[in-house]
Amino acid sequence: MLWPGLPLRLDPVYPRQARLGATPPVRGGFTLRRGPAISGEIVSQERTPRVDLDQEPSSQRETRPAQAQKPESTVSSSRRGFLKDAGGLGIASLMGAAALLTNSDDAQAKTEWAEWFQGNYRLMTDEEKAQAKARLEKRYSKEYGKPVTVDTTPAKEGVLFGYALNIKKCIGCRRCVKACVQENNQSRGDKQEIEWIRVLKMEKGAFTPAKMKRGYPDPDGIQVGGNAYGAAGVTLEGEHYYQPEQVPEKDAFYMPIACMQCEKPPCVKVCPVRTTYREADGIVVIDYNWCIGCRLCMNACPYWARRFNWSEPNLPKEEMNPKTHYMGNRPRMRGVVEKCTFCVQRTRQGRYPACVEVCPVGARKFGNLLDPNSEVSRILEGKRVFRLRAELNTYPKFFYFMD
Repeated sequence: MLWPGLPLRLDPVYPRQARLGATPPVRGGFTLRRGPAISGEIVSQERTPRVDLDQEPSSQRETRPAQAQKPESTVSSSRRGFLKDAGGLGIASLMGAAALLTNSDDAQAKTEWAEWFQGNYRLMTDEEKAQAKARLEKRYSKEYGKPVTVDTTPAKEGVLFGYALNIKKCIGCRRCVKACVQENNQSRGDKQEIEWIRVLKMEKGAFTPAKMKRGYPDPDGIQVGGNAYGAAGVTLEGEHYYQPEQVPEKDAFYMPIACMQCEKPPCVKVCPVRTTYREADGIVVIDYNWCIGCRLCMNACPYWARRFNWSEPNLPKEEMNPKTHYMGNRPRMRGVVEKCTFCVQRTRQGRYPACVEVCPVGARKFGNLLDPNSEVSRILEGKRVFRLRAELNTYPKFFYFMD
């Protein structure tokens, strides 16, 4: 407890002196205090000049006075000024390091330095985007031992991409999952395996007379009926990991889930650094260089569509897809989030996504929602279509339908 009327000394290392109102020892010539000065002001104190004993003559070591001489003038600077000076020193240090790395022969060091300090992609000029593209192509080509291209094709006017999936046709083979992994350079292996597409296997069930005598606490089931704890119809409580010998399995129903490319994406709303955003053609993208790994977008997504790189992605050189897009399937780094982008490196060049091409039963359809003659537009017009979790008002552009 402080004594009434005594000043508070801000030095947590000396609690006893602070309680008694004594002045704490000076550390490095500065001390913080409250009193007549402004709160938090840094005031210069008397200090003993430092002497290099290796350069000082031995005769002067014996005759050096015990008391320090006072400086000619006492300088008082504000906290803001001190931080400004310190900030200038930090910037000078960074600029010096940048100069060293710029003149370095290590191409990877120069590239990584430039990537760390490049701006948000949306705010870059055309020249800065070209420089970023060239840096990545050079680094990826050297790292993976093959010519790698990084596309920067922007969204086209008059295009709004949409997706439709026939859940009655899906057989649960998961070829779409494997094709997506290979096309989009996702991490693979036992250490970290990332898949943008999830296929849920859901059981079909029915109420049967055989279960009527399995109730609780008696066979008639006063509290719990005998048909409880079993599937009835089709539910969304499915399995994400299943390894059958053959698909489709009997009494099973399959429902693939990926990013819904929402028109009102909740992931974009919560991103504190605006590194994920919706582009004009409806694709929600991520600027990997600006992702801080907070994973707020993952928590906001109601479709479990985003993945996080907890470790350095494992992408074998021989399996790396060299045709990449800056906002899509270029190799990611540790500590960033990634997700489906409708294969932006393909769709902005007039091609189908990899999952659409590989589907053996033609359950997947893709096209321009603004084109009334596109496959997806005709499905929306003539089929019974629904959107997953429509009550959340996210307005997905990923539709499910049945024949």
